[in-house]
This record gives sequence, C-alpha cells and structure tokens, in this order.
Amino acid sequence: MTPIFGHQGAGWGIQVRRAPAAPETLPTFPPQQDPRGHSALLPGPGSGRVGDLSPPQQEALATFRDKLQDLLPTLPNADEYFLLRWLRARNFDLQKSEDMLRKHMEFRKQQDLDNILTWQPSEVIQLYDSGGLTGYDYEGCPVWFDIIGTLDPKGLLLSASKQELIRKRIRVCELLLRECELQSQKLGKKIETVLMVFDMEGLSLKHLWKPAVEIYQQFFAILEANYPETLKNLIVIRAPKLFPVAFNLVKFFMSEETQRKIVILGGNWKQELLRFISPEQLPVEFGGTMTDPDGNPKCLTKIKYGGIVPKSYYLRNQVKTHYEHTVTVARGSFVQVENEILFPGCVLRWQFASDGADIGFGVFLKTKTSEREWAGEMVEVLPIQRYKAHVVPEDGSLTCLNIGVYVLRFDNTYSLMHTKKVSYTVDVLLPDKASEEKIQGLEAGRPPPAQ
Repeated sequence: MTPIFGHQGAGWGIQVRRAPAAPETLPTFPPQQDPRGHSALLPGPGSGRVGDLSPPQQEALATFRDKLQDLLPTLPNADEYFLLRWLRARNFDLQKSEDMLRKHMEFRKQQDLDNILTWQPSEVIQLYDSGGLTGYDYEGCPVWFDIIGTLDPKGLLLSASKQELIRKRIRVCELLLRECELQSQKLGKKIETVLMVFDMEGLSLKHLWKPAVEIYQQFFAILEANYPETLKNLIVIRAPKLFPVAFNLVKFFMSEETQRKIVILGGNWKQELLRFISPEQLPVEFGGTMTDPDGNPKCLTKIKYGGIVPKSYYLRNQVKTHYEHTVTVARGSFVQVENEILFPGCVLRWQFASDGADIGFGVFLKTKTSEREWAGEMVEVLPIQRYKAHVVPEDGSLTCLNIGVYVLRFDNTYSLMHTKKVSYTVDVLLPDKASEEKIQGLEAGRPPPAQ
C-alpha cells in the first residue's frame, strides 16, 4: 500500500509500495474412487485404519492407548476407530497425536460438548443460518448441505455473537458424529466420515466481509483440531468466478489432507452428485427425487436456506473492528492509499471509521502507474461520497477487472475547518490458482446453452 498525503492544489508525500504476492499453485482436487465409481478414500497397505495396520502402526496404537490411560474413561469413544483418527491426523507421531487429543478434551470441557446437542441457538440463528442433514450417501455416511449464497453474514453478526455462530457449527459437527454412530448401529458396520456439499450459488462480495470470513476461518481451524479424519469429501457445486478468492481466504486453515478431499463440480453437477448420493437421498432441488411431505423440492424441513435477516433481530448497529492503520486527513486535504493489482480477478477489500465527523471516500484507477495523479486524471471506479463513518464504520469491496494501481482516496477537501482522523484496513484478496483453473476448465467444457 502507498499512502499519499495531499492538499487541494498541491500533492506531496512518501511512497512505500507493497505489491501482492503471486498466487500459490496447488494441486487440483480430484475425488478418489471406489470400484463402483462412488467417492471414497480407500485404505491402502498400512493405511492406519482398523483391519489395515502395519506392525509399527499396531504397536503405536497399543502405546497410544497406554499413554492415555488417565483419559480413557472420559473419552467420548475409546475404541480403535476413535484412537486411530488422532494417530492418522498426525502421521502416527505419538507425541503430536497425544497433544492433539488432550487439547481436544480441554476443548470439550470449554464447550460443554457432552451437552451441546440439548443446547439451542437463538431464534435468529435457527431461522437464518443455513444448512441441513438431508440423508446418507451410498456407503451410509451422513450428507450435510451448506447453503452459502443465501446467507446474510452482516445481518447474522449484527443479531448474534460470533461465539454463538461458531458454537452452532460445532453443534453441527457433534450432530453429524452422532449420526455416524446411529448409522454404524443400523448398518452393522463402522461409519465414521461425513459427506459435505457446499452450494455456492449467489456467493458475492458481501460474503467476503472480513468478520464473516473470520468465522469460517475459525470454524475450519476448529474442525481440523477437533474433528480429524471425519470428512469424506467436501463437494462444491455452482461455484461462481468469485469462489477461488473465497477459497483462498480459508484454505490455509485446512490441512493438505482436507484440501485433497475437495471436489469441484461443473455445470452437470446434478448428474455428478448422483455418483455420491442416491436419488432418494437427494432433494429434487439438487438433482434427486426427495421432497418434503407437501412436495416441496427444496426439502425445507431438512435444509435451512438462510435469507436476509430482518432488522428487528439486530442487537447492535456495528461489529467491533480492529484497524491496521490510522491517518490524519488535514482540513481541505486528502490521503490516498495505493494498491497495485498484478492480475485481474483480485478483490480489493476495505474497512474504515472516522473520528468526530464524516469523511469522503472513493476508489480510482491510475492511468500512469509511475506518476502521481489527481483524482480528475484517474479512472473513477467508485465515486467519492461522504460517509458518516464516525457513526457507523464503513466496509466494502470490489473485484478488480483490470491490472494497475488502485487508489483509495480519503477526501476532506470539502472541510475548511476540521481535521479528520481515519482508521482503516485495506486487503488485496488473491484467487487460489488451482481452483480458478479448475472452474475455468469446467466452464470451457460445458455444452452451449439451448437456443
């Protein structure tokens, strides 16, 4: 970022440019197949699963159990399946596996997980947070749908605490583990993994709001630390062009093993989902034959689809924010913050608050990257408006369709009496290269639309 301080009629300042790094290239995410064509992680020689342990793994399991004698009576499950999940998660490193499990037991106490299924979140979360258990896949594993695009992240965070929203997701994890146990008893075989489907239709810049993204980051971190080896596949459907940016914000909170289990489906996703889930276990909305008793194809009795949260639920008018920078904008002057975008598809995201009075704000694209330019000489991307950011902090974002230097301008030229202090955070969000190429390839392979 390059802050430039200026005055109406004269420009001056010190420039320190920070260009975003190139996106990291990761492998694509193909599903692993079982002989019937259904997605599954098949045990290999010495896979670390029950019935397929090498002699060193068998010895490690016995030692692991010995080291946990004090914990065994308090574990939610002390069988081999449970213990091996923690060993596999740390590649059979006994000390790391023990540390991980002991930290999880502390987490269980803090979150009161033994009683979480009897806890009910507030009404607004029950009505407007999305998701639902629809049925089971071909192997009997629970199938959970997460509906992203219809969520109102700001409305939820103004109506409930971040902790409550995260706790609701932890409750879902415990609910799915209970379903695995029930399925194990019903089918007479061990079920210990869950299939998750993320419907990304409607994903937009509002979902990249920093406080909302932080919830998903924290959730995936909790998932990795406390529910290892429970994800069978994470299937992404209807992913828009913005998905690679959203994924890049959370992937660093996922293990490489979890990332390998991600499957992105293309335009024929309804047919592709049937490789994982039988039609009678899949709502009509998603390509199956399941409906509600009244015939509703969305299966609203099983899946919550979110929606705009009514303001009557709001408990506050802003979410507490930590800002990375603070600048003083003198009377009759402005401050400009430059961000260089090296390739199209990046997202520029900002949050700011002013102290004492309103502040003007706009976004411009420089036409001459090596020179300082006035607002009138640049391409106007977001017109300057005055924001009452001293009352309610402002936030926003835009997808950068062109490369170049984008200038965020905090404008106080209209005020001849008052100096303004502005606190702000600006981020350049990069797309994940692998998922971007995957989506582009899927789009290129789609049949042309019917005329």
